[in-house]
Amino acid sequence: MFQVGLTRDFLMPDGSLAFGDIGLDLLEQAPGVKHEFLAENTKELTADQVRDFDALLVLAPRVTGATLAGADRLTVLARFGVGYDTVDVDACTRNGVLLTITPDGVRRPVATSVIAFVLALSHKLFVKDRLTRDARWGEKLAHMGVGLVGRVLGIVGFGNIGREVAKLATPFDLRIIAADPYVTREQAHAAGAELVDLDTLMRTADFVSVNCALTAETRHLIDARRLGLMKRTAFLINTARGPVVDEPALVAALRERRIAGAALDVFEQEPPDPANPLFTLDGVLLAPHAVCWTDECFLNIGRSACQSILDVAAGRLPRHIVNRAVVETPRLQQKLRRHGEHREGR
Repeated sequence: MFQVGLTRDFLMPDGSLAFGDIGLDLLEQAPGVKHEFLAENTKELTADQVRDFDALLVLAPRVTGATLAGADRLTVLARFGVGYDTVDVDACTRNGVLLTITPDGVRRPVATSVIAFVLALSHKLFVKDRLTRDARWGEKLAHMGVGLVGRVLGIVGFGNIGREVAKLATPFDLRIIAADPYVTREQAHAAGAELVDLDTLMRTADFVSVNCALTAETRHLIDARRLGLMKRTAFLINTARGPVVDEPALVAALRERRIAGAALDVFEQEPPDPANPLFTLDGVLLAPHAVCWTDECFLNIGRSACQSILDVAAGRLPRHIVNRAVVETPRLQQKLRRHGEHREGR
């Protein structure tokens, strides 16, 4: 049997699936494939937990070099989502393990959440909700919103999600600019955006949407200097990873009203400290790293991850491989041949 292990954080305390339908029927219907949840819910996976599996479907636990030590059977680690900052990519490659993500599953839900934040900020929905609940109806004239026609949406990171954001933003007659060192002007133009450098984007945009991956290169990419380039009327949106933005610098910019506001789904520390100053600031809309969570989101992510696992079970390379360097290694090729031969023999 091709053994698939799922990290235990997919389950509620009563054993039910935390996210509803995540497409596990694909694994259940596949001949010769068996899946089970790991016995323990740990923040970091151990070698003992993973060594008997051919594939892992991983939600939040860290995967380190120690995790993969001796995991000679493991062939694919399918991350449930697009972030992989919790996974030692080099260790996966050294051990002949494919690391996959699910960009096709999160593309539309995350992009939709960015647009939701743009609309909420521009219409000051969070302030107007508070006025209504607090019987402060007469103060509404002091909270005029911002129209979108002709405003500038700046997208930091113009990959899978960034381009979907541009697509969804187009009907609002926003001017769209993007900053991404790995994208050409022609590619940006084809996706409806003007490519600019990051400093120009920060100076120009009325809404800055952070949509890049967290890497050594992007940690604190949006720092005090770049926040200082923003218009006083501009808003920052981060649905990517918290550490891409220097959080203390953002707090200072908001506190001193050097920018108009922010909408954040992610934080440098998660969950954030209850004393985090962001909780006390006006003009800030916050979500618990869950703004894109919908039934559509989790079903699409799960089906994408499960399909990666089934491809490997059949001896095929899956889509959306992070560590392409592992593909031609003898260690991985031997594992894929073994799975393919087993599948043919069934």
